[in-house]
Amino acid sequence: MSEARTPLKRVVMSSMVGTTIEWYDFFLYGSAAALVFNRLFFPSYDPLTGTILAFATYALGFVARPVGGIVFGHYGDRLGRKKLLMLSLILMGVATVLIGLLPTYAQIGIWAPIALILLRLVQGFAVGGEWGGAVLMVAEHGDAARRGFWASWPQASVAAGNLLAAGVLALMAGLQSEEDFLNWGWRVPFLLSAAMVLVGWYIRNRVSESRMFEEALAEAEAPPKLPAIDVFRERPKAVLLGAGIRWGENISYYILTVFSLTFLVDVASESRSLALNALLIGAAVQFFAIPAFALLSDRIGRRPVYAFGGLGLAAWSFAFFPLLAGGDNGGIILAIVVGLVLHGAMYGPQAAFITELFPTRIRYSGVSIAYQLTSILAGSLAPIIALWLYKTYDSALPVAIYVGASCALSGLAALLARETKGVELAAIR
Repeated sequence: MSEARTPLKRVVMSSMVGTTIEWYDFFLYGSAAALVFNRLFFPSYDPLTGTILAFATYALGFVARPVGGIVFGHYGDRLGRKKLLMLSLILMGVATVLIGLLPTYAQIGIWAPIALILLRLVQGFAVGGEWGGAVLMVAEHGDAARRGFWASWPQASVAAGNLLAAGVLALMAGLQSEEDFLNWGWRVPFLLSAAMVLVGWYIRNRVSESRMFEEALAEAEAPPKLPAIDVFRERPKAVLLGAGIRWGENISYYILTVFSLTFLVDVASESRSLALNALLIGAAVQFFAIPAFALLSDRIGRRPVYAFGGLGLAAWSFAFFPLLAGGDNGGIILAIVVGLVLHGAMYGPQAAFITELFPTRIRYSGVSIAYQLTSILAGSLAPIIALWLYKTYDSALPVAIYVGASCALSGLAALLARETKGVELAAIR
């Protein structure tokens, strides 16, 4: 057992820094898929078709996420949260740096997209184990009264990772000609990951294991042999509920942050700099919105806050695309900012909401499965489905319907769920 308990603020900082770095790496790929990879790794197609192929490799990262969640959850429930978080950080950093060093299709032909796919799978595997461990380290160190607020900071770090990725890409795109950006500028943000991982490793290494996990392990006769199987056998309703509240949240986020870039650049003919700067502003606002909504959920409950976000974003999706296509810079920024704020109303309470569904001995596996399994059919396919709908119907209205229906589903799932704010994690059996 740990000699001393790590102060909660240090635990939060550790989770935030590591999660920011890992999601920086993950989102960097999504932004590059929308702006660069379609030309450098799939150059034989028209821009939208090349982007669909680039998004297909992007989606593979999501396919690997549940596998990572199950594997990391298995060992995280048996060996501890900290060890697995350190491993996920290293895996993500190595894969991201290697992407930045990849030769293009013009240099090595078909091997370029193949190598890109393999490295994307490693990224997905690593980030699949990151979320559950980062959230649990905070939730299991914190108190019941403010669990939503404290557990939301790893969530806010997802926005911070997106902010960082969009910011670095926007800086490179703004300072360089399009030719230089495509030749080498896009590589710099990927290579910067090496320095970030070293910082994250140092900070995470100073945090002790979750005391709640150690106590649960000491009470048990032996660690669970197959925690993932136990999750489906003991908590099937919790997994379904987690999938329901995740569905629209996951789809809408990747429409707001990935498909919007393609729509602005390839459909609305706006500049890369404008698209990235709008996303930059939206991510900055969302970073503060996430803990604010989480704090509200500690006071009035997870259900009403989450439902507000889901149903609100369902309605906003029908204003979102007309604003993007309107050609007004202020309207474009407004579309993304409001969309990401409403998304934050779901994402803020989500970490605590899902954590409160599972007992400690299988919690890492439970939250990882509930969170990551949905991503195969939701977030991974969202940009591809949106782009296919737009190409097929030559209109953004079907995309708005797709997003709106998905978010409404998550809002209704939250209303149907049992309220869990204030529950003691140790009391969940």
